[in-house]
Amino acid sequence: MRKDKEQKNTEEQEVKDPETAAGTERCDSESAEETANVAEEKQEAENGSEKMAAEIAEWRDKYVRLSAEFDNYRKRTLKEKMELVSSAGEEVIKSLLPVMDDLERALAATEKASDVAAVREGVVLISNKLRDTLRGRGLTEIEAIGQELDTDFHEAIAKIPAQNEAQKGRIIDVVQKGYKLNDKVIRHSKVVVGE
Repeated sequence: MRKDKEQKNTEEQEVKDPETAAGTERCDSESAEETANVAEEKQEAENGSEKMAAEIAEWRDKYVRLSAEFDNYRKRTLKEKMELVSSAGEEVIKSLLPVMDDLERALAATEKASDVAAVREGVVLISNKLRDTLRGRGLTEIEAIGQELDTDFHEAIAKIPAQNEAQKGRIIDVVQKGYKLNDKVIRHSKVVVGE
């Protein structure tokens, strides 16, 4: 009898609660969908992490290659620069060799020469040839006499009283000429300034 009562109660509950039974079925289908969604999201996340790992590996490879390429470039340019510095004087020396040959001939001629004027003329020609050769390489003399003292180009080594007002603060004499190489001062003029 007891079993009959329990069975009846269960049947009554099933009859009274058909919505609960349908709700249970709905819950089961919703949780199955959620499980499927979670599984899909997990799969997408794994695919995304694999893609991310591949992309990271690709960027790392690019970085290593670029770093190596830059290091090679730096070494190559340093080597070229060293070669340029070591051979830069070669062109200037080659251009000065004819002047040196002329000087040697002039020295040999002075041993036998009795005419001082001819020797002087030969030395002047050699001096002009040397000056022209150096000008061709970009060397220019810094103008000084009569100019105002400019410490970018001149170095005052002495001051003397000026003979007139126009000479005050101006260069009166040049002790050693100054030179520029392609607009860069390579030696300042040593000058005497009037005060």
